[in-house]
Amino acid sequence: MSEALGSGAVRKMVTALEDPVSYALPLGDTEVAMNALLGQSLQLRFEGQINCVACGRKTSKSFNQGYCFPCFKSLAQCDSCIVSPEKCHYHQGTCREPAWGETHCMIEHVVYLANTSGLKVGITRHSQVPTRWMDQGATQAQPIFRVDTRLHSGVVEHLFKDHVADKTSWQAMLKGDAEALDLEAERTRLMEACAPGVERLREEYGVQAITELAAAPETRISYPVLEYPVKVKSFNLDKTPLVEGTLLGIKGQYLIFDTGVINMRKYGGYALSASRSN
Repeated sequence: MSEALGSGAVRKMVTALEDPVSYALPLGDTEVAMNALLGQSLQLRFEGQINCVACGRKTSKSFNQGYCFPCFKSLAQCDSCIVSPEKCHYHQGTCREPAWGETHCMIEHVVYLANTSGLKVGITRHSQVPTRWMDQGATQAQPIFRVDTRLHSGVVEHLFKDHVADKTSWQAMLKGDAEALDLEAERTRLMEACAPGVERLREEYGVQAITELAAAPETRISYPVLEYPVKVKSFNLDKTPLVEGTLLGIKGQYLIFDTGVINMRKYGGYALSASRSN
């Protein structure tokens, strides 16, 4: 017998910084508490319908984690500068949605170091700390700069990319926790290496635009995982609409089953039903 847990359009999992991280999976108007389901047999079934996470219209294909094609082409949140913030063109007067840019990009951001599959540099809006770190599966994170805008965060990150990775190997992240790092020591090393470049950026954008955060507190994060996979096999709902297996863990935005893993953020707007076997 199976017990229905919820159904509806899925969104990325909601997190809370606890020990371990607390997860809830939004399905329509329901939020399914996921931590309590560890060790149980679950099913996720794609019901064949996708609705755009922005406008709600039915779409046959999802773009950029949940958008229909018209929204993907017109919304500022889908522009290439979101992935490459150093390419922000708000100041040129060509932002797709200036009002959205004002509230999301022309505000305080944080440049940080994190340990996901290893050391990386990243950026996020100040309001998204520590959510961004949990979404990436980071076990350690530490802010290193506070900056005035998304553009400034992007140019600082771009400078540091010559010395440290800016991407996470999601397969490695899902195989276990990376070896612990001394983030303060790494910050000191990188600051020394990037000091001339940081000074040039301050001369260009202003001293107050880019503020170094010396010895900022480090956040340590643990995840609800019973067992990590030896090999990482990813489910694709478009090819295999039924995901089933024993839930062994949750990390980042991934559900880890004994049969494979699935990135829930990838399937925003997909109509899913969730159930567990009794």
